[in-house]
Amino acid sequence: MEEERTQGRGGPGQWWPHRPPRRPRRWREGRDGREGGAAPEPGAVRWPWRSTVLLTAFVLVGSNFAAHAQEGERAPLDVFARVLLVLASGLLLWRQRHPVAVVFGTASAAALYLGAGYPYGPVFLTVAVACFTAVVAGHRWAAWTALGLLWTVHLLVAHWLYRWLPPAGDDAASYGQEIVVAGWAVAIVAVAELARIRREQWARERAERAQAARRRADEERLRIARELHDVLAHSLSVINVQSGVGLALLDSDPEQARTALTTIKSASKEALGEVRQVLDSLRTPGDAPRAPAPGLDRLPELVEQAARAGLTVDVAGRPPRLPPHTDLAAFRIVQEALTNVVRHSGSRHARVRLEQGGGTLRLRIDDDGPATGADAGGSGNGLAGMRERAAALGGTIEAGPRPDGGFQVLAVLPTEAGENR
Repeated sequence: MEEERTQGRGGPGQWWPHRPPRRPRRWREGRDGREGGAAPEPGAVRWPWRSTVLLTAFVLVGSNFAAHAQEGERAPLDVFARVLLVLASGLLLWRQRHPVAVVFGTASAAALYLGAGYPYGPVFLTVAVACFTAVVAGHRWAAWTALGLLWTVHLLVAHWLYRWLPPAGDDAASYGQEIVVAGWAVAIVAVAELARIRREQWARERAERAQAARRRADEERLRIARELHDVLAHSLSVINVQSGVGLALLDSDPEQARTALTTIKSASKEALGEVRQVLDSLRTPGDAPRAPAPGLDRLPELVEQAARAGLTVDVAGRPPRLPPHTDLAAFRIVQEALTNVVRHSGSRHARVRLEQGGGTLRLRIDDDGPATGADAGGSGNGLAGMRERAAALGGTIEAGPRPDGGFQVLAVLPTEAGENR
């Protein structure tokens, strides 16, 4: 569609420079609003001036050659014949805006041309182009109907009306010729159908790619939100507890206050490092991370951080070898559960138990309570993040109060990929 790509440089907009500028427009599939997209606004498709002018010239010149080749067999070209040729070709200027009207218009002009006994020639090319455009635009019934009507007229003229129509003394056409005409008509529509199907496939593929990109963006946004929440919630909880300890002991026990401030410094430094790692992954998408993602091998560090916040953690079981995503999810689940104990439980003692078997890892985090507020176990965002992490791996999370007054988090994560490593 060369005229569509170059219209902005050589189209009507340069012939009438004082017209208001138009916004850039593109050819869109499904212009009838039924297949491949919504119906366009009026004027949404560019005028195919160049191809129409070239096709008109070709039809006129080619018809002259056809008239010389068929001289004595068909009626000579006159003014009416040339009017019909120009009309059939000129209608193609509107083929993208009004494909149904154009396909019937070109077929009617060709039928008049045929009925007047003029030479067979390029006039039928205008019908082929109009049919192709109509089918690609989704108006298949119009293309088939127009071709069927034109073929019916050809049958009537060639086998019955030829006695009363010019040229005088004409004979009936052979039925072999009708088979050739029908074959050309079917070929035209078949090629148009293939083009339409391919265009719809392209449109579907583009839509699927766009949907997949949006889905990946949403998943990445949720992943980053979970990471930032887990990092900041844990570190800020430690900082909050230790700042309270530091303020309470600032005058009575300066050495203990100094220890609290040291813990705050360490927690904030670690939080800044992890936040920087998350932000680096945003700045350089697709690159390998500069630092490995945390996993259960850092569980001792997590226990030490909890101890600095005043929470004693007992760990039972050894961390297994896990796939990276499962390892990160397990670490974050334990981190978030211990953070909730620090923030929302009156207990200063928690237990972490790791059990592996049957292709799964069971993580159980318990505290003895009691809850220090209405949001025992967490405010909701942390628990939702843990559930999202587990669900993304095909695992489950169960969290809730225990009958004895404590709180328990139980995570079940698949580990089959890790066992095969």
